[in-house]
Amino acid sequence: MSLTLTVDGPRWRGHLETVASSHPGIVPVAKGNGYGFTLGRLARKAQWLADRGHDVRTLAVGTYGELPEAEQRWHGDLLVLTPWRPWVPLPEGALARRLVHTVSRVADLRELLHADPSARIVLERMTSMRRHGMAARELWEAGELLRKHPGARIEGLALHLPLGQGAHLGEVTRLMNDFVAAEIPTHGMPEVWVSHLTDAELATLRSQYGDFTFRPRIGTGLWLGDRGALSVSATVLDVHDVERGDAFGYRGRTAPKSGHVLVVSGGTAHGIGLEAPTGEQSIKARATTLARGGLDAVGFVRSPYSIDGKQRLFAEPPHMQASMLFLPHGSRVPEVGEDVDVRVRYTATSFDRVVVTG
Repeated sequence: MSLTLTVDGPRWRGHLETVASSHPGIVPVAKGNGYGFTLGRLARKAQWLADRGHDVRTLAVGTYGELPEAEQRWHGDLLVLTPWRPWVPLPEGALARRLVHTVSRVADLRELLHADPSARIVLERMTSMRRHGMAARELWEAGELLRKHPGARIEGLALHLPLGQGAHLGEVTRLMNDFVAAEIPTHGMPEVWVSHLTDAELATLRSQYGDFTFRPRIGTGLWLGDRGALSVSATVLDVHDVERGDAFGYRGRTAPKSGHVLVVSGGTAHGIGLEAPTGEQSIKARATTLARGGLDAVGFVRSPYSIDGKQRLFAEPPHMQASMLFLPHGSRVPEVGEDVDVRVRYTATSFDRVVVTG
């Protein structure tokens, strides 16, 4: 009686190995809700890839607060993607030696070197995404500072690029040239820790920059790249017959016609009904958004739940842990305890159960 993510184990594991094999130096990303799987499960699976001989040496997490869930299940290095700030406490002991900090401001670099002169660091360069990172001039300042702190271990350059298909080569080349010009004293061969490059772009860059190691950070393409291996289901918790005009739900809405109200598992606590913006800018996408807003005003909003291959309408906005659907008269009525399909956004959904078959 839950919202369940079911994973075809052999197919999913095969996909993970294929991605790891085709991306030497891959840095699996496990952050947030763990792409629906949980952080702990992804950390264990990254370790599984490493144990099977794949070139997986570093696991990336999103924040320092996510380290405890990952460090016990993953035995290699840990990269924190969110740049370090002076108010973030530094771990001690064995974790400190495994930890690679992302630093995006010269002032923070100075504070970090003061707090831990032997810190392991990747310097983040500002990209066209304009989220975090240093400008070219700041890289020069960082280089001057680091040459005075030979004990620091500089792993290389971090680039977080916007989503795109084959449009980043020029930008990456320019940013790497800035890094080279700044004469950053790296620990061994400099590494470029990069997100959102295509396989073709990575191949081109590796051929052009033989004295750099490229470390692709991959999350969605790794864990969710084979959607056919994943399915989500919810349990029918209750079924009620209604006639036109019958009231139901928290808000006392009335049935528009005869049919059935189904109570199914999954609600706002799971992320059901909490749709994040898609970023689409087309006229069609905007019109769809307006149409959904109009439907919401009268209570007719298409839900992510499907019965017999057809998406059904929410009878009212989802509750904390359950949702109410309206099923018109003449449709097949599921039995209590039956599972129905749900289409979700994995990065915004928390599941009651994750079942890996095989």
